[in-house]
Amino acid sequence: MRNLDITTLRSFVAVADNGGVTRAAGFLHLTQSAVSMQLKRLEELLGLELLDRSGRGIALTASGEQLLAYARRMVALNDEVIGRLTDQAFEGEVVLGVPHDIVYPAIPRVLQTFNANYPRVNVNLATSNTRQLKEEFNRGTYDLILTTETGEGEGAETIHHMPLRWVGARNGSAWRQRPLRLGFCRICSFRPVALSALEDAGIEWELGLDSDSDRTVEATVSADLAVGVLLEGTQPGHQELIDHGGSLPRLPVQHINLYGADRVREKYVKELAELIRQSFSALRPSHIRAVV
Repeated sequence: MRNLDITTLRSFVAVADNGGVTRAAGFLHLTQSAVSMQLKRLEELLGLELLDRSGRGIALTASGEQLLAYARRMVALNDEVIGRLTDQAFEGEVVLGVPHDIVYPAIPRVLQTFNANYPRVNVNLATSNTRQLKEEFNRGTYDLILTTETGEGEGAETIHHMPLRWVGARNGSAWRQRPLRLGFCRICSFRPVALSALEDAGIEWELGLDSDSDRTVEATVSADLAVGVLLEGTQPGHQELIDHGGSLPRLPVQHINLYGADRVREKYVKELAELIRQSFSALRPSHIRAVV
């Protein structure tokens, strides 16, 4: 079993990148003889000539060209491992609260990028509803929260807009019935918005269920026993946006609000807030088409 040594690979990469042993030695803060010895040791281990020394300069042989790509990857992986396991620069934790219906697709990308930048900072992600998130945020439970609200709350920064839409079962007909049967959780922030719109439109309604479980509501709407309200694009695959042709009232656009970014001190929390902004701004263009 033969094992490649990272030190010799680093010297080999430095020679290839700097065009010779002398410059590589200066780059590595080693003597020329030390770098030459490492290259010789690497060639002896592999039983190959890696450098063409026949000319005035040093060039890579075919074997050297082939090794160079592997050497770069191995040195980079070595440095990544050392950095992740020993870097103490940004140890800490960020507590982030997000409504469950806007976790995808932005938040997983945010967490992945943040972890690459700050591997020693733990992001504690919690999902809940907007009302509870704001209550807990005011008590100091969270560093940052996102909310879905009809307007921009006090101290909030609006980072995106999404339209509310009526949703129902695929090929369903519950939306045609009167009184209109509704499926909402008791604590759903969209519930009073929808009820107000129905009242203003003079449409009779009744609650098809009154539950604390999002799954129960989802199952009821998917069974065509009620209709619900969701942010456009967040409906599950077994539901669809209702093409009601004006039979149901228009619903207001929701603000995606960020709280806490204006009061943080830690650099990594500010970085997390910026990643959240960027990820939501990269979603579907925020112009809102009329919903009838």
